Parts: sequence; structure tokens; C-alpha cells
Amino acid sequence: MSRDRPQMERVAAPTDGARRLRWGVLGSAQIARVCVLPALTRSRNGKVLALASRSLERAQALAQEHAIPMAYGRYDELLQDPAVEAVYIPLPNHLHREWTLRAIRAGKHVLCEKPLALNAKEAQEMLEAARNAGVLLMEAFMYRFHPRSRRIKALVDQGAIGDPRLIRVAFCFRHPDPTAIRFQPEMGGGALLDVGCYGVSVARWILGTEPEVVQAGAEYSPSGVDVTTVGLLRFPEGRLAVVEASFVTALQQTYTIVGTDGAIELPHDAFVPWEKDATFHLRGTDDEQGKLETIPGADEYQLMVEHFSDAALGRVRLEFSPEESLGNMRALDALARAARAGSPVAVAH
Repeated sequence: MSRDRPQMERVAAPTDGARRLRWGVLGSAQIARVCVLPALTRSRNGKVLALASRSLERAQALAQEHAIPMAYGRYDELLQDPAVEAVYIPLPNHLHREWTLRAIRAGKHVLCEKPLALNAKEAQEMLEAARNAGVLLMEAFMYRFHPRSRRIKALVDQGAIGDPRLIRVAFCFRHPDPTAIRFQPEMGGGALLDVGCYGVSVARWILGTEPEVVQAGAEYSPSGVDVTTVGLLRFPEGRLAVVEASFVTALQQTYTIVGTDGAIELPHDAFVPWEKDATFHLRGTDDEQGKLETIPGADEYQLMVEHFSDAALGRVRLEFSPEESLGNMRALDALARAARAGSPVAVAH
């Protein structure tokens, strides 16, 4: 999926002297360059003090671009910096566990890119380490902070569509490079972990419960990673969710929530609307046309990092705990096993 971001005017950081969380960034991945570093720069309660990359020259260039005071050519050098209070980890999936644990041991709060880990066992280890160290750990699912997502969640919770019975989610795109990290099994590649995690997350978040049993089918690349996975998740009381993830199809970024008395439909840009106005349809039982709601544009990445900074500074409680991320990993593990086995798999709890 393209990460080409519409240009936004840079907003000056607050000058009221309020305490701001001091951040470090491990790596120069595209998601960091395009999305999270700009969000941290614009944030009202955080500032980036340091950036590390495997290449010191790359770190220095990116630090200069974003007016970051310190640049390091090794990740562990950044973690040794006593001025850094929290780190953002945008590294490849197979490095999430290692560098999250190292950051925790260094006493840093951690915002880690999704998926939090390669599997539930790793997520459990990371969760326990953060708990024992008394630091915060959160998975960077930015979509949950967008005002449209909040509005949809509130509508469902208020009963606007009755009892939610079915959720359909698709996050698919055609990846042009089969040699990329996303296609490398040893690096945690595959469509299920990369974009299927969004579908599982939104179904669990909207329904407010964990799936009991899953089924799945997948197509695999020559390297062995899934390039398309379609999963069916059965939740308590007969609720169902269908999740589609792919690297080899046209772009789809949609979800639909169908209840007993209506439905909510997002026809496009369900997870990454950028900063433009975001829309969705709300339909009643016999209302084919429905009502189009428009939510003013917002930077969901900025809202995410501001929430994390507020939580780390003790101003609010962290809204999405690592225990919540563990639940997502357990469902993803079950879907991966079900796709390989060709039979239903119970989700561990």
C-alpha cells in the first residue's frame, strides 16, 4: 500500500511551557518518516530528542530534516540516552520483540508498530516485561484514535444499529515487489500479520469481546508467506466477522457493521483517511439510501502519539493495554493455524 501522504502545513510546537514527553525513534522506516515523525513534531505534548538508524548518515539526514537534536548509528546507543523517556519502534515485525524488550530494560515507555509481535507467546513476554518494569507498552493501531472511528464505536455502543451481528473487513492492496520485507517469512511477512491484523482488531474492538473459534483459507507465495488470507471469526452469541487481507489484489480498505436494526458502511479509506474529511453511511433496517455522515479531517497518528504521551506523563490512563494486543495476537495465531490446517481452530484465552 502506498504511504504517499498529502502535504500538511507544519504546525508549531506549543510554547506554553507545558511538560512534553521526550521521544526517541528506532529506525527510519517509511511509516516513521511519512506518518509518525511528522505527527510527533506537530504534537502538543511530545518532542523527538533522538533518532537511530543502522546508518549514521541516514539517521543524521532524517534528524536534520525533522530538527531532531541527536542522531545515532546504533539502536542501543539511543536506548542508553538518559534524556529519552519513550521510544517509537517502526522496525520490521521480527524485531519488535527484541527491541521492545531492550527498550523496556532501559526504562523507556514503548509505542510499537503493529503487529505487536510475531505471535502471542512473544506478546505475552513483552506484556510481562512492561508490567514488571512499570513502563507503558502500546501497539500503534492509529485508526482507533480517528474521530470517525470513535463516532462509529459510539453509535454501535448506543444501539444505533441494534445488536451488531456481522462485521466484514477488507484491507488489501497489490504489492509491486515480491522481494520486499513483507514477503520474507523470517522477517514476519505475510498479509495476515501486515494488514489482516487491522480486520481482527476492528472486529474485536467493535464487538468488545474475543472470538471463540476461527476458520481461514490462504494463498501462499513461493517464499511461504500468505499473500491472501480470508478468515471467519465466531464470537460469543453467534456474532461473526469476516476478514480479508491481501498483497495481490486491487486496493480495498473497507468495513461494514451489520446489526439487527441497521448497518454502518465505510466504502473506502477505512483505516488511513489521511487528514481529509472522512465519511461513512448509517442505514436503518429498511433504508437502502441511508445517511452519509462526514467527520472533519484529523491526523490519527498525531492523536495516537498525543494520547500515549499524556498516558506516559500520568495525565490519562492508557486506553489500549498490551493485554488487548495479546488478544489480537491470539486471534491472529489461530487464523494462521486454521489456514494451514484447513479446519476450525479454537482461540486461546
